[in-house]
Amino acid sequence: MPRRVQIEDPKYDDVPDADEPEETIRFKSSNSNVSDDQEPFMGIKVRRKASLHRDHKGDYLNVPSHPFLIKILQKQGDNEVLFADRVLKFTGSGKMKRCVLMITDSAIYIVDPEVDALKRRIVLAAVERVCLSELSDNFFAVIVPSEYDLLMASTRKTEIVTVLVEATKAKSATGFELDVVFSNRFEYNAASDLVKEVQFEEVEGGVKTRILRK
Repeated sequence: MPRRVQIEDPKYDDVPDADEPEETIRFKSSNSNVSDDQEPFMGIKVRRKASLHRDHKGDYLNVPSHPFLIKILQKQGDNEVLFADRVLKFTGSGKMKRCVLMITDSAIYIVDPEVDALKRRIVLAAVERVCLSELSDNFFAVIVPSEYDLLMASTRKTEIVTVLVEATKAKSATGFELDVVFSNRFEYNAASDLVKEVQFEEVEGGVKTRILRK
């Protein structure tokens, strides 16, 4: 019988402890900042009122002020940070963990801020597409066929996706453009041998999100 996670769309500060059992994970629901005209992202995505008028800063962590982040980038030969912020990442077991997401002109970095350690580096060329729902929520999945995928949540998902699309295109010698797929149901590989399905449903007061083991 598949294990099911029912998650209500979060504001970032309402995230519960990541050690809570998978079945009890819940976010406070809120769609009070959805725009009246439902202006879409890339023609489809419902946008929040706050995101319509937000200036994109890119580096929200001030990376140069964090020596351990600079050390990680220098070790990999990267020096141009296009985006940096704290996000929520879903582990293979379905738990949520706060991490640092950095995007450079060459790769995606996932860093554990609790131990100041690089957990994963994904070259941009390995990313095939990004999946989002058509609703107003914070979730997005980065699909990496040669490895395994990332499911994350961020209030800055629009900026993250835009940066990934632009950086991938700029890095490609053939003009490859990253696919951005919108669907209220999509699959992702939570681990190399574990497929999960994410389902989104608009309900009164917000968006309900379910994560099911396939």
